[in-house]
Amino acid sequence: MKLRVAATVMGAVAAVLLAGSPASAQAKPYDHQDPARSGCWNAAKVVRSAKINSRANGQVGTIRLWWSGRCKTNWIEVRTATSASGTINVYAADGRYDRFSFKKGNKGRHWGNMIWANNMCAWGSASVQWNGGRGGQNGSGTTSKACG
Repeated sequence: MKLRVAATVMGAVAAVLLAGSPASAQAKPYDHQDPARSGCWNAAKVVRSAKINSRANGQVGTIRLWWSGRCKTNWIEVRTATSASGTINVYAADGRYDRFSFKKGNKGRHWGNMIWANNMCAWGSASVQWNGGRGGQNGSGTTSKACG
């Protein structure tokens, strides 16, 4: 009986929390999907780009914000050293985001999942590190906002 009461209380709390969350932050079409597997990459273009810089090593890569007009989505692609690992983030103005971690390899080319961003601003960031990130062996970059 105590378990049933606890479950009912937890369900009520969850319902209140969900009812109080903004509708715009709810998942949208293609959120958190791979742009290559979904086919959204086929009709996409780069709308913003920036350098990935390291304080100790200068430019260590490039970050690109992609837009698919067909899918109404954005995602981030990173090009860096094959030995680097890191994280890729893409953000939509309504508060949704996706974070993707990548491991070294793939000839230094990595991309994250998509966020639906029709008629709103989107931007992205990335951080990379190699050799454990010690001694300045890390870098980061952020694109400017693209609004559509």
